[in-house]
Amino acid sequence: MEVILLERIEKLGQMGDVVSVKAGFARNFLLPQKKALRATKGNLDYFEKEKAQLEAVNLEQRAEAEKVGEKLEGLTVAIIRNSGDNGQLYGSVNSRDIADAVSEAGFTVARNQVLMERPLKMLGLHDYRIRLHPEVAVSVTVNVAQSAEEAEMQEQLGHAIIPSESGDDEPEEQVAATEALAEETAGDDSAETPEAADSDAAEETEKTND
Repeated sequence: MEVILLERIEKLGQMGDVVSVKAGFARNFLLPQKKALRATKGNLDYFEKEKAQLEAVNLEQRAEAEKVGEKLEGLTVAIIRNSGDNGQLYGSVNSRDIADAVSEAGFTVARNQVLMERPLKMLGLHDYRIRLHPEVAVSVTVNVAQSAEEAEMQEQLGHAIIPSESGDDEPEEQVAATEALAEETAGDDSAETPEAADSDAAEETEKTND
């Protein structure tokens, strides 16, 4: 089936192009989503008359998408999931999960804007593109971890924390990340620990007995 594209479609063509596509793709996606029109003489005449207006609307929408994209580019979102010792998830992370996480971070994104070929099934840091407009796509990082603490550590390390690879001896970089995280979350150093309090009490008792 031949259609007239009303917007840029990746790997297919630009606005105004007349392209040949499978009938099912046209009926199920392009036509109902108003991304294309059947390439009839009437529709070709309609497009030529409305071309300037359609291009103006497209430019305005693209400019808005580019502004959002500048803020969204490089965003990292954490998604918490349980996994086995080899890092494989019990379940998966899909485009809806990513869209929800990005939306919670303050950006309105629908699941069909997340460019994802298959569900994600492993812990770690994974990059995905978010299409804000037919001509604007940005990259976000999805940090899948078993807890918020592990997500922070993974972000610092730059790779997944796999239970079966941890062993008794933690890698030096993981130890450093753990210590850095502990320092960030630690309270005032002047706060007295229970051990210190017990030691002080024992010294006072000895002085009293003397």
